Amino acid sequence: MKTLHSLTQPIAQLRRKSEQLRVWLSFRLLDSHAIHTDAKPPLSSQSQTPTADRTRQNRQPKLPPKPWRKRQGRSPVMWTLAVVSLTTVMGNRFYSQPKLDVGRAASQTIRAPYDASVEDTKTTEEKRKAARTGAFPVLRVDQSISQEINQNLQQSLDKIEEVRSLSGSFPFVQTAVLSDSTQRYLRQSQEWEWQGIVAFAKKDTSVNPFNPAVRLPEQGKKPLELGFVQAVNELQSYRRLSSPKAFSELIDAIARARQSYKRALRQLSELNTPESTLTNDASLLDLSDSLWQETRIGIAQAAKRILTQGIPPGLPPDIVKDAAKIQVSRLIPPEAESSATQVLASALQINLVEDKERTKRRAEQAAQAVEPVLVSVERGEIIVGAGEEITQTDFVLLDYFGLSHREINWIGLVGFGGLVSGAVGIFWLVERQVYPTLRRRDHILLLLLSLSTPVLVIFGVQYTDLPAVGLLVGTFYGSTLGGTVVTLLTGLVMFSMDMNREYLFAGAAGGLVGALMAGRMRSREELALLGGIVGLTQGVVNLTVNLIFSASAGTIWYAVLPGAIIYGLSGLAWSVVALGVSPYLERLFDLVTPIRLAELSNPNRSLLKRLATEAPGTFQHTLFVASLAEAAARELHCNVELVRAGTLYHDIGKMHDPLGFIENQMGGPNKHDKINDPWKSAGIIKKHVSEGLVMARKHQLPKAIRDFIPEHQGKLLISYFYFQAQQKAQQEGSQSVKEVDFRYDGPIPQSRETGIVMLADACEAALRSLKDVTPETALTTVNKIFKARWQDNQLLDAGLTREDLSTIAEVFVRVWQQYNHQRIAYPKAALNCQPAAK
Repeated sequence: MKTLHSLTQPIAQLRRKSEQLRVWLSFRLLDSHAIHTDAKPPLSSQSQTPTADRTRQNRQPKLPPKPWRKRQGRSPVMWTLAVVSLTTVMGNRFYSQPKLDVGRAASQTIRAPYDASVEDTKTTEEKRKAARTGAFPVLRVDQSISQEINQNLQQSLDKIEEVRSLSGSFPFVQTAVLSDSTQRYLRQSQEWEWQGIVAFAKKDTSVNPFNPAVRLPEQGKKPLELGFVQAVNELQSYRRLSSPKAFSELIDAIARARQSYKRALRQLSELNTPESTLTNDASLLDLSDSLWQETRIGIAQAAKRILTQGIPPGLPPDIVKDAAKIQVSRLIPPEAESSATQVLASALQINLVEDKERTKRRAEQAAQAVEPVLVSVERGEIIVGAGEEITQTDFVLLDYFGLSHREINWIGLVGFGGLVSGAVGIFWLVERQVYPTLRRRDHILLLLLSLSTPVLVIFGVQYTDLPAVGLLVGTFYGSTLGGTVVTLLTGLVMFSMDMNREYLFAGAAGGLVGALMAGRMRSREELALLGGIVGLTQGVVNLTVNLIFSASAGTIWYAVLPGAIIYGLSGLAWSVVALGVSPYLERLFDLVTPIRLAELSNPNRSLLKRLATEAPGTFQHTLFVASLAEAAARELHCNVELVRAGTLYHDIGKMHDPLGFIENQMGGPNKHDKINDPWKSAGIIKKHVSEGLVMARKHQLPKAIRDFIPEHQGKLLISYFYFQAQQKAQQEGSQSVKEVDFRYDGPIPQSRETGIVMLADACEAALRSLKDVTPETALTTVNKIFKARWQDNQLLDAGLTREDLSTIAEVFVRVWQQYNHQRIAYPKAALNCQPAAK
């Protein structure tokens, strides 16, 4: 069986390839026949009239590379209106521009006509802003941090106490027997040193450190240390004055002290981690109990003094250590000063934090304390001499006296108009590449959205609506057009209008984020979440730009943070505005967005619920057609959401007379048998298109959805009643039957999406009727239907290539296989036992 399967699989693939080749050759032969012959095809279900034959001779299918809808001609009036309106609104600074401006040279000497004292508002505002952002923060001691520092310090001192107890008391013998220095040396010495000391202490010979004959093997040529010699001498002296038993007990006591000291050092090393405040200095272990208690109390008092004064942020560690050393030197014995300083400095942390309210008040007080900058002049006094450069002070006086000669700067206005024309040209190039089917109403909407930003700037609204513009354009026309509009609009506003750069850059960043991500959103909830991201982006960019361009960026973040938060909230507010106004713009400008298409595809919509109730057969037919068309659209990278929504509404007109269509008769009598009038029956069939358009307009469906109703039928021939009419005419001997009476009114499909739905609608009944056939047979049936549509010139304007038709056919067969998968045949015994089991 495996061998048979391995042989039949290549044969099936070969059959499929040969079938595709045969279909392709048939299309080629069909085109050749249409060009070189005038022969009429035989009468069939998709026969063509001589008129259609001649039409195909003179008109070959021109297939655009990436059509969604046939391109519309662009009126130069629209582009001219865009350039003029944008230049007029955004170029307002050229309307009253002074000829004698700051930085220009005066052509003549100008004197003051009378005494005056004028406030330089620009300079005053700059100084107040500098005072507001340059004020130092007000700091306060955070008691919780100080308490935490004290707790950590006490824990460190407790651990040192534990290590000291592990090392044993010091001195471990009376100082009359061994001095403190000798006891300290004996605990800290190496093992080989200790063994040497014991060996020399048991002899009566004196030890000379400079005698070359007296050496230890581990020491080499170096002389003996003084501590070594002192320990030997003191032990020899004790041995002579005491009994051998007492000397032996002393040696054992020293050995025990050395072992305890080693364990304490190991414990201290384990506790000394980078996160801890313990010192690795073992000198604290050599302090007497009384000195240690004095040292511990002194460390706590020094920490309290330093924390009371406060440690500000940004203070270098060296300064903190110096402050700890100064405090320790006053409270702690000299022998413990170094170790205590290290313990205290390791425990200290920043405990001064910003008092935001007082800082804000101080900044505002500093700004208000700035006196207005006044420029005074007396009558006849020279304001600016001939040939001198005009300063800000000079310009204030000239403008006050009306001597700055304000007028329309035609050269600047025309130049700015050229810049606007370039921006519009860039938009036009991008539009041609990504969205070549914009209508005039779309251009009007884009122009209105673009004009909203400069209008708000003119009225002094610093919170630009660029986030709303980016979200709306990105949702309506895609991320590329949205990003292009926001970028060009930001550049024009920055060049032509007087606006705070921090606000403009932040608004542009929010608008770009909204534009680039809005095209991917598929629900209002996702758009609402995107609004939060836009607001966060705006706030962060505003804060960053303020810190970058501030002279004292390290100290003024507290002053600009509230403004950044407010600006972030404004971005969120504009996103809410965009979310609220988008449904109205969609209806007013007849727009289809992925979100609106998803809402229209909801089966709970009133029109679809009526279709499922009044024409259930048509509704089931619609669902299968939608499955076929949606799969093909996804394969060809078409607008899947549009195909799904358009297919669901393409046959709503059948609700005007459901029983006039066979899928709704449910095996009952055929209504057309009673009518027995092919012209009237054809009228009923054709009427589902016109009635469907009426219903679609009544329910305010977008035009892109309404186009599916007539275009999915195109100008097809209602062949059944056409042949019936011909037979009846022959029997009655009446005049010939007009084919136009039995054709739909059209138009033929004008987009790939409607073309796909036409093919799916034609193949649905044929695929449903196929039972127990191979996929190759189903593919042959589908290709015959496609060929008939091609012969009938129904796909001339759809933009579907022969390769597309081959792909669509394979997709249709694949979907048909998924719907007609085989199931297990239950034996009769299993079916009969089910009622008994119940």
